Amino acid sequence: MAVDLLLGLQWGDEGKGKIVDVLTSKYDIIARFQGGPNAGHTLEFDGIKHVLRTIPSGIFHKDSINIIGNGVVIDPVVFMKEIEGLEQFKIDFVNRLLISRKAHLILPTHRLLDAASEAAKGKAKIGSTLKGIGPTYMDKTGRNGLRVGDIELEDFEQRYRTLADKHESMIQFHDVDMQYNLPELEEEFFQAVKELQKLTFIDSEEYLNRALKEGKTILAEGAQGSLLDIDFGTYPFVTSSNTTAAGACTGLGIAPNRVQEVFGIFKAYTTRVGSGPFPTELHDEVGATMASVGREFGSVTGRARRCGWLDLVALKYAVEVNGVTELYMMKADVLSGFETLKVCTKYTYKGETINYLPYNIEPENVEPIYEEIKGWNADLTGMTSYDQLPTELKAYIQFIENYLDVPVKVVSVGPDRKQTIIK
Repeated sequence: MAVDLLLGLQWGDEGKGKIVDVLTSKYDIIARFQGGPNAGHTLEFDGIKHVLRTIPSGIFHKDSINIIGNGVVIDPVVFMKEIEGLEQFKIDFVNRLLISRKAHLILPTHRLLDAASEAAKGKAKIGSTLKGIGPTYMDKTGRNGLRVGDIELEDFEQRYRTLADKHESMIQFHDVDMQYNLPELEEEFFQAVKELQKLTFIDSEEYLNRALKEGKTILAEGAQGSLLDIDFGTYPFVTSSNTTAAGACTGLGIAPNRVQEVFGIFKAYTTRVGSGPFPTELHDEVGATMASVGREFGSVTGRARRCGWLDLVALKYAVEVNGVTELYMMKADVLSGFETLKVCTKYTYKGETINYLPYNIEPENVEPIYEEIKGWNADLTGMTSYDQLPTELKAYIQFIENYLDVPVKVVSVGPDRKQTIIK
């Protein structure tokens, strides 16, 4: 069997958690391949809102196995709190949640180092979530990191001490005023590590490739969005891992020829959290309305999201980089009530008109060129079939499909798993 991928195509927050939850019944295994607790996947069903940080979004389906792959970074403290928050659902975590031994650990000093580094940047800060993600990936590529499998070694605490001492010297180097109680943080960390050991650790690449040979179906779940990819995103305002399709191969240990369908998720408009360029950002009442109606606040950080019109230039870039085969449009309901919609189809880049994403999209270099499309004024949240959707919304979808040359297969009209229309 093959592996299908589910990816965000913008700057994150596209609604991946909901779609994974919707799709899970079709797959035997849901596997998370990158990111850490800086990502919040929101699921809503039975009138309850759930936010998952590290645990794959298929955890609420009793017949699915959920795997945290080697490309993920895990904060044991945050992770165990996430487990505790799900205890009421009587989930068999030992048998249904499996963790790769090659996944890297976020230490308390990683979080402190993250905060010190960001504070030292001043106005040049990149908008880090301060969860220790960046420093953990730096240790990974610097070959200094600790991994889940190291917990099983007799000298784990010694390895921890060596790395934590190095981090403390780096924190002092940043020369910022920080107050913290490391022994207290470490006590919490080692207690969480002890609890983590009660779960099941696996050699995930062997497990997944064996599952494929046995005919199992696998859905790989990404975190963040393609425009935050460390290589292909709006660098340096990006995350520290590969959020694109290629990251699924390195983050799970599967070969590229195992990938079949690539499901790309995008909002009917565009949002971004934190710093970084955003060509179609709106600083007016329209942007404020999008934020209010769309409840545009980070599920993990609580930070307000910047809002703007749909940027098809950036979206086409993400579609091409990922090899997207199907598109899923989220939050169509948020745009109800706008008389006219604008869609960015080209840029003015250094005085020249272009239709691709250039190296630098800072506002001094790029200005969006829009086409206008008639809006719709209908409550979509109770609609259950594509035929019920307003003609103007169907025209909007058709415009997007024609530009991207990829079909829109799903239209989300609300946060609940039931508010999902298959086209």
